[in-house]
Amino acid sequence: MLKKVTVFGLFFALVPSVAWSEWQLNMNRGVTDTSASVYDLHMLVLYICIAISVVVFGVMFWSIFHHRKSKGFEAHQFHDSTSLEILWTVVPTIILVIILFPATTSLINSYDSEDSDIDIQVTGYQWKWRYKYIGEDLDYFSVHTTPADEIRNKATKNENYLLEVDRPLVLPINKKIRFLFTSNDVIHAWWVPAFALKKDAIPGFINEDWTRINEVGIYRGQCAELCGKDHGFMPIVVKAVTEEDYAIWLKQQKMLKQQEALASKQSWSKEQLMAKGEEIYNKNCAACHQPNGMGMAPVFPALKGSAVALGPIETHLDIIFNGKPGTAMSGYGEQLSSVEVAAVLTYERNAWGNDVGDMLSPADVDKLKGGK
Repeated sequence: MLKKVTVFGLFFALVPSVAWSEWQLNMNRGVTDTSASVYDLHMLVLYICIAISVVVFGVMFWSIFHHRKSKGFEAHQFHDSTSLEILWTVVPTIILVIILFPATTSLINSYDSEDSDIDIQVTGYQWKWRYKYIGEDLDYFSVHTTPADEIRNKATKNENYLLEVDRPLVLPINKKIRFLFTSNDVIHAWWVPAFALKKDAIPGFINEDWTRINEVGIYRGQCAELCGKDHGFMPIVVKAVTEEDYAIWLKQQKMLKQQEALASKQSWSKEQLMAKGEEIYNKNCAACHQPNGMGMAPVFPALKGSAVALGPIETHLDIIFNGKPGTAMSGYGEQLSSVEVAAVLTYERNAWGNDVGDMLSPADVDKLKGGK
């Protein structure tokens, strides 16, 4: 007995208490009509299973106890019973029919994406999400913002560790929202448990789903496919707001886009580009090339002292803008603004002791984008 207590005590001591605090015995009801219907169906089936278990095991344990050999009972020998065979065929059929109607209704409703109020294209990239509001001229990337020190266990992990982004997907409540899922590289899966929504994003294909959020709040999810080395760095954050706040946010985003266009035409100093470039690098590049530019050979080459960062600026720009075929380096021409491309290139050429001394203006990137 002492040995068992010691083993269990050691087990509980080794497992962090926070892990136990996150345990729950049931699924969440969620905040959408679909998630509510899925939850109700789950509970219906659960109650039916419990009832079946109580009846079956109740009869079995009662029979074992009251007809045990010590009371002088002898097993009755029989080979078949037509009545019993009909009973255990009819009863399961009735149970399945009871489950069939709500299950079919939930399934049909989950595929009914017609008459949507808002259409959003969701594109998976390694390792970020791109959200395009169809018909609104709004398109942006959502990138995780978990500090590198937390990832490398150099700082205490925050409450939303690996579930935080720079720009969440903002949606209004009480509106039917249709999603069109696809991918730019490998298979991803957009999964938000509170919506009961999980759909694969597959290159070359369009998958469709929809939701209607009933409550204001922030809802988190993540990619549910093993999409590569940094699969765990691909979170989803959805901010559900009122219709009035959504209209205000939409207007602000369009103004922000205009400001970004004006920023690329302004004159930027090397110091300004370096400061901006460090921010962009840490958010988009450090996961692979490391904050110190040393990379992780042989998959992710170092930038410090590299032929690319010290070579012709045109070659360096081409790799940042278009990526490098056959490697994990994807093109950032669509993902970053002209200011951000110019800033990160300037930073990489003058950080970690590279000190090339040159810089690229956002206007030059604008010319390249115009040519594309």
